[in-house]
Amino acid sequence: MRSYSPEWIREEISEIYSIIRRLTDDEILHGASSRLQRPFDRLDRLAALQVEEEVVEEIIRDLSFEPVLEAIARLRRLYGLRMELEQARLIIAGPDPRDVLKGFVFYPNYQQLAQTEYEGAGLHSGDKVAFLGSGPLPLSLIVLCTQYGIEGIGIEKTPEYVDISRKILERLQLSELIRITGGNHFSLPLEENCPLIMAAAAARPKREIFSHFAKVLKPGVKISYRIYKKGLRRLLDAGSSFDLPAGFQEYLRVHPKPPVNNTVVFLNKIT
Repeated sequence: MRSYSPEWIREEISEIYSIIRRLTDDEILHGASSRLQRPFDRLDRLAALQVEEEVVEEIIRDLSFEPVLEAIARLRRLYGLRMELEQARLIIAGPDPRDVLKGFVFYPNYQQLAQTEYEGAGLHSGDKVAFLGSGPLPLSLIVLCTQYGIEGIGIEKTPEYVDISRKILERLQLSELIRITGGNHFSLPLEENCPLIMAAAAARPKREIFSHFAKVLKPGVKISYRIYKKGLRRLLDAGSSFDLPAGFQEYLRVHPKPPVNNTVVFLNKIT
């Protein structure tokens, strides 16, 4: 494996940062794609490098570099959201929504994640799950529910995304299987019995979310959330590192296999 120094990685990330630092959220979400494609592709190639964990740790410990990493994580999160929005609109407007859905570049990732969630939580056909932060394209719920006969409830705080995802479910004829509701973590617990609550990777702030879960969820409920645990992808997941409050027990951690990059963590609510 080629050796990459912390200095070289910081320089690469800093160059990407210099390109995107002045872009607003709206420009990333809705601006010309030509401005974003090159830095995003460059960031994607960088994230895929095999780098020694000691090097990653040294960069993370460099507190002066935190603003740069936060900006880079923001680009990756918003660009991913942009891709979801673009695919969502194609599904709503297209003649064959299922083919468009399955043509999404990340669809195979979600198939594998759905299997991980189903097996890791010990779900059964007919169970109901809740997904916090379901976004404009509730792909996690769509794949999990259609592949395994699960019912789903998506909780999304952005009204525009609630509306878009409901239209997608109508086009896919899945509105009776999956329900989208406006809200956030304070919307939990739900009246329905949900043996698994899934927290989106982009759901923030994690510490506040899990502190609320610790106060209101009943013992026996399972929770899953996704993180980047290895390599440079850890640098792109700003805000996901937190200490679990009392009342939870981690019972399973499923590490990624291609094409998935996320580690899925499973918790039991024990008190």
